[in-house]
Amino acid sequence: MWIREEGPGDADAICTVLRAAFAGFPGAGQLEARTVDSLRLDDALAVSLLADIDGRVAGYVAFSPARPSRDGDAWYVLGPLAVDPADQGHGIGSALVHAGLLALQERQANGCVVLGDPAYYGRFGFVADPLLTLPGAPQGAFQALRFTDAASAGEVVLHPAFGHHEKP
Repeated sequence: MWIREEGPGDADAICTVLRAAFAGFPGAGQLEARTVDSLRLDDALAVSLLADIDGRVAGYVAFSPARPSRDGDAWYVLGPLAVDPADQGHGIGSALVHAGLLALQERQANGCVVLGDPAYYGRFGFVADPLLTLPGAPQGAFQALRFTDAASAGEVVLHPAFGHHEKP
C-alpha cells in the first residue's frame, strides 16, 4: 500500500470507495461523494489522499479549509475519511489520517477539526476544544487538533459542500 495525492483519473474510484464505506449509513455514501465532488469543483480540496493497493483505491481522505470566527487562518477540516469495507481493520484509515495531518503541518496549518467518533480521532490527538464550536454537532463529536499556539476560537465555518454544517 502507498499513500498518494489524488490524480486526474481518480474521481470515479474515490466515489466507489465512499459509497462502499458508507453503504450502511443514511444516503449510502451519496452525501459523502457529493461533498467531495463539490469540494473538487470549487478547488477546495487542500489535501486529497488515496490509499493505493496494487493500483486499486482502497481508501480516501479529504481535507478542506475551515474558518474559526476569530483568528481563523490556516485551519482545515478532515472529512470524509473512507476505507473500502474489504480493507478495513488493516490501518489504512490511520495511515491516511497521519499522512494528511503531516501534509497540513508542512503547509504550516494552525490546526485541523473533525466531526466524528472521539474514540477513533482521539488517537491522532483530536480533542473536544471548548474554544471551537460547530452548531448542531453532537456533544463531543466536534474535535480539534491544534498545531500552533494561534488563538483561534469561535464558531467554525466549513465549505458549503458540508450542507447543514455551514454557517447561514
